Amino acid sequence: MARNSKGKTKAEPSGSGTALTHIDAKGEARMVDVSAKPATERTAVAEGRVVMSKATLALIETGQAKKGDVLATARIAGIMAAKRTSELIPLCHPLALTKVTIDITPDRKLPGCIVRASVKVTGPTGVEMEALTAVSVACLTIYDMVKAVDRGIRIEGIHLVEKIGGKSGHYRAGA
Repeated sequence: MARNSKGKTKAEPSGSGTALTHIDAKGEARMVDVSAKPATERTAVAEGRVVMSKATLALIETGQAKKGDVLATARIAGIMAAKRTSELIPLCHPLALTKVTIDITPDRKLPGCIVRASVKVTGPTGVEMEALTAVSVACLTIYDMVKAVDRGIRIEGIHLVEKIGGKSGHYRAGA
């Protein structure tokens, strides 16, 4: 980031040759105008992990957690979070999501849970932030529901796995 004559940060092109879209010419934050962009189908998939003790995972898998069904509650929390992303992330557009799926897979090798969110919309802007928010909140919900029995739980590796649609095209992590 460079600074203008008033000391404010201004956007510089990234390695892809495009400037940061949420920074205007004066270096001030702005919400991107997407009104001229066509509405297209867009999908984003994000993933994260909740690492815990084997005993804690066993509590989740057997439904013995004192706060109730951990995985069902985390799924609902993730869906709700995706729908409210624009209220949490300052410059995100409110979107009429058409699909949100939260898959949580217990993994004894971690040990822990792998959380994956898939979010879909037909609109002028993508849903990467909604997928990442869904995963983050689902992971936090798992933590919250079992933290009393395992203070060493870690949330790791939250990342965008795939993005389909929009002007920038298809992105797949590691591809």
